[in-house]
Amino acid sequence: MVKVFAPASIGNVSVGFDVLGMAVTPISGELLGDTVEIDVAENGISDLNCIGSFKDVLPPNKEDNIVWHALQLFEQQLADKSIAVSAVSMTLNKNMPVGSGLGSSACSIVAALVALNEFYQQPFNQQELLFMMGAMEAKISGSLHYDNVAPCFIGGLQLMSSDAKVISRTLPSFDELYWVMAYPGIEMSTKAAREALPENYSRGQLIEFGQNLASFIDACHRQDCDSAMQSIVDIVAEPYRCNLLPKFKENKNYVLANGAKAAGISGSGPTLFVACDDLQKAQQLSQYLQQNYLQSNTGFIHICKTDTAGARVI
Repeated sequence: MVKVFAPASIGNVSVGFDVLGMAVTPISGELLGDTVEIDVAENGISDLNCIGSFKDVLPPNKEDNIVWHALQLFEQQLADKSIAVSAVSMTLNKNMPVGSGLGSSACSIVAALVALNEFYQQPFNQQELLFMMGAMEAKISGSLHYDNVAPCFIGGLQLMSSDAKVISRTLPSFDELYWVMAYPGIEMSTKAAREALPENYSRGQLIEFGQNLASFIDACHRQDCDSAMQSIVDIVAEPYRCNLLPKFKENKNYVLANGAKAAGISGSGPTLFVACDDLQKAQQLSQYLQQNYLQSNTGFIHICKTDTAGARVI
């Protein structure tokens, strides 16, 4: 039996639309992410069982679940390597809300594929698994992007590479930062969020996007936290998505005016992320967001650090 946990992530990190992502883990020790458990199927027929806090929002038929699709893709790749396929019993513990902006689908995909790879004693390397993860994420969102699956799988702060053979490179992150993740308890479809974006951007917007992203990456390598946080400006998505997120603008403005180093939309939203260099400040802003940003009883707030481990066997 193999059990794998895959952590939540901040897609885009505001400044890097589709090219930056960072895995996060609560300082409380809680597991913010999904787990997949795999064992030999006793009856010789593969099956998928779903449990967890958010199991009820998943498709009722296993054939429509992305974990089941991941199993089918993995078995196809095994066949291409002439490796015998076994019937497996899979259990998805769905603790990540769907449409949260925390890489929920990526958590399920990554946990499933890493668990399968461990179950079959690692027939695929990191790049081969990443290709499979990207294919599964594209199946859900309608476009190929690795900004959630790469950090969820590898851990840390990841920069997506233009080199298809590399896919992702790890950037130096900032150990001193606390990341407040505020999920309001409402759902945002990744597809709908993408449809809100314009087809074209001006030359000025492209220049500003490039300057901000380059400055952020440079500051990461120099370990200049202040410069990195000043560069976290979303030119591509936030101006067009913020009106889709109730209470986002006023809460972002508040945290920035009260000590946050940076703030923005995590992934496609609706989760708001806030970066702080002081734990007490992170706790104060968490209390404010608890009272002012959460909009249902499924909402939650976690104070996190960068998760450098990524997906792991537990």
